[in-house]
Amino acid sequence: MSKSRIHIILIVALLLAGSAVSFAQTVPPKEDQGKLIAVIKSEDATHKEKVDACRGLALIGTREAIAPLAALLGDEKLSHMARYALEPIRNPAVDKAFREALGKLKGMPLVGVIGSVGVRRDAQAVGALAAMLTDSDTQVAAAAARALGSIGTSEAAAALQGQLAVASGVQRLNVCEGLFRCAETAAAEGQKQQAIAIYDQLRKLDSPHQVRGGALRGAILARGGDGVALLREHVRSDDYILFSAACQTALEMTGAEVTRALSAELNQLPADNQILVVWTLGKRGDATALPALFALAKKSDTAVRLEAIRALPQIDDVSALPVLVELLGDADTKISQAAQDSLAALSGDKTDAAIMAMLESGRTEQRLAALELMGRRRMTKSIPVLLKAASGADAAVRPAAIKKIGELGSIKDLPALLEVLMRATESQDIDAAERALSAVCIKTDNPQSQAGKLTSLLARAKPEQKAGLLRVLSIVGGPEALNAVRAAANDANGLVSDAAVRALCSWKTADAAPDLLALAKTSAQPSRKTAALQGYITLVRDDSLSAKQKLTMCKQAAELIIRNEDKKLLLGVLGTVPSVEALAMAVTHLNDAATKVEASFAVAAISEKIVEQHPQQVTEALQKVLQTTDNKNVIKIARQTLAKARKGAGR
Repeated sequence: MSKSRIHIILIVALLLAGSAVSFAQTVPPKEDQGKLIAVIKSEDATHKEKVDACRGLALIGTREAIAPLAALLGDEKLSHMARYALEPIRNPAVDKAFREALGKLKGMPLVGVIGSVGVRRDAQAVGALAAMLTDSDTQVAAAAARALGSIGTSEAAAALQGQLAVASGVQRLNVCEGLFRCAETAAAEGQKQQAIAIYDQLRKLDSPHQVRGGALRGAILARGGDGVALLREHVRSDDYILFSAACQTALEMTGAEVTRALSAELNQLPADNQILVVWTLGKRGDATALPALFALAKKSDTAVRLEAIRALPQIDDVSALPVLVELLGDADTKISQAAQDSLAALSGDKTDAAIMAMLESGRTEQRLAALELMGRRRMTKSIPVLLKAASGADAAVRPAAIKKIGELGSIKDLPALLEVLMRATESQDIDAAERALSAVCIKTDNPQSQAGKLTSLLARAKPEQKAGLLRVLSIVGGPEALNAVRAAANDANGLVSDAAVRALCSWKTADAAPDLLALAKTSAQPSRKTAALQGYITLVRDDSLSAKQKLTMCKQAAELIIRNEDKKLLLGVLGTVPSVEALAMAVTHLNDAATKVEASFAVAAISEKIVEQHPQQVTEALQKVLQTTDNKNVIKIARQTLAKARKGAGR
């Protein structure tokens, strides 16, 4: 290898190594300041190089960098980056450089420098900035107002205050913004009276609502504890802007005195204003407001009552319970529903205890409301009182309580629910118990493991309870449950055998298929034959079955089908069977007007699954489909699959 080539490789390697360091190193070493200054002074450096140098000087720049950077302040392209680098340098020379630039620059570079003066809060620049408040360049005048506000001294505030009387339009808003900044600075620095004077001046102006509202907020907060009187004054205001600003400000204030001030004015206000004050009291979350809110919740304009009721959960105090419980029986359904919603939102064990006490009251409506609340609050600890209600005398409450046990209970409540079922005599209670049993069984990872607890009761159960157990067993599933249902299908009691047959017909796994096929073939009752056949066909969808098994079941079902409804059902499952024989079966129904729609879907679905193995048969079948159907989706699928089939067949 030549020496020159070795030399080039070494240079490239060193450059790459250097670039790796620069990428990882965000702060340049202090000794690089001279190099960075040389870059910004160089006439040969690119714009990007100068920008990068300014970024570096923003991190490590000292007094030596000030003059070179200040020289760039008039450069339209680099002025921003020069200010970016100058602002962090802690040296009075920076402020002097900016002040000197104020008298030399025009346009956007001047606007930028004014902003930097504000950032650095240079009090010595107040005079120059004050003169610019009336500059013909509106951007310069606006920047001067903001910068004076950022400086925030009494002199800066005086300069801005002097312009309030003469400024107009947008510039008046700019001056107001500057004064807001001055007031905030004064308040933060403990100059309370200066801040109050500015805010009071602004809130009394004939100005846009954001100025008056913001000034009132500042005036109240700057007064500290003395601001409550001003707050109360404006809660009574006819000026809705100031009224709403007072309410909003109250959210930033603490103490019961503020709450009492708001509450004391409630009865004197129109309904719309009452609503906002009530909303504010709710957001404050101070229990001092509760007596006033209770009074409004019971008697006032409907909209106000609703807002008062909704505010109670935000305060979340147990003393609201009796009021809300009382309102559950209000004649106005909006009120009663709002009370129920608020009860559901209240937190804590005491609320739960009150709701459980409602369930033990003598009023049916209140008891039913308690059940609804238990569900909404997910009160799983209420199961004991629910079980008591499930055995009570109230016919309206019993099934609702049983249902709630199913919602809130778990598998550990299964024995208690079985007792409820076995004691039940009313059909509505038996139905509720059956549903609750099914609900808790499916909450466990292995529902089939509960089958023994159910089957052990069949021998001593009355027909109504036995029928309910059988329906639950169909939900639980598994061999033990199936054996019990199979045996019950031959029960001498028609209610029991009907329930067993329906359970078989709704079975989810194919192990019930032989029983259903036998029923479909031999049952003396046409309705059972039809139901069994439909259940049998549905089981073809069981994913545990092979394609061959599914095809066999479809063939067996086809031999028993008489009704068009069942043909359509068969075609629906036939479409899941990836078999050329299934395809042939579906094709035979294309010419039947009653089934051609379902047959077209089935043929298209099967064809997609077997096109690569049987392109010839698929081609012939899909050609018939395209001659038969007008369904756009089927036509689209058929054409796409047909193209694959012809390609596979070598056409």
